[in-house]
Amino acid sequence: MAGPSEAGLEATCPWHGGDPLYRAYHDEEWGRPVKDDRRLFEKLCLEGFQAGLSWLTILRKRENFRRAFEGFDIERVASFGEAEVRRLLADQGIVRHEGKIRSTINNAQRTLSLVAEEGSLAGFVWAHEPAPATRPTHVTRQTLAEMTTSPESVALSKALKKRGFTFVGPTTVYAFMQSMGLVNDHLSNCPIRAIVEERRANFVRPDQASTG
Repeated sequence: MAGPSEAGLEATCPWHGGDPLYRAYHDEEWGRPVKDDRRLFEKLCLEGFQAGLSWLTILRKRENFRRAFEGFDIERVASFGEAEVRRLLADQGIVRHEGKIRSTINNAQRTLSLVAEEGSLAGFVWAHEPAPATRPTHVTRQTLAEMTTSPESVALSKALKKRGFTFVGPTTVYAFMQSMGLVNDHLSNCPIRAIVEERRANFVRPDQASTG
């Protein structure tokens, strides 16, 4: 992580470390609410690929992932077979982990089934948004260090696993919830926090699908 001499680092969440790509992700994406099924599916898959790695590693390869997985089009990825698995394992632009590649294909198939039954991935996911009263009133570095999961991320993880999804543990799912705006975990003194809070206040939630 870069030192405090990085311009603007002390004024925001420090985890981006001043890296330009990471800073742009922090400022323009992280925590802003999303209800587009393709984007939610993409992020869930990329969080799975991140397991054991840094998010910056994945972020630097994100465009390669998008090309390799055909824009994370759910139906297209669900149709991938052994030829596509071999192609992906040979692609030096992505993380060539066979288990994670197969998990992405599996999760696309599971997503199609979920959408057929529940209406949308977004509705299913947003049904697990934490109630405001359960969230910390003041977010500090220590708060985030101690909060790598939540009751809702545990519940969503269990619900996804029950439907056959893989690489969706509670910590992975909580990181997904942070990035997709189900929670606002920008530090209280981060100027982006207020922007995200306004986006969340004006965000029209998808119809809450049953998660039974």
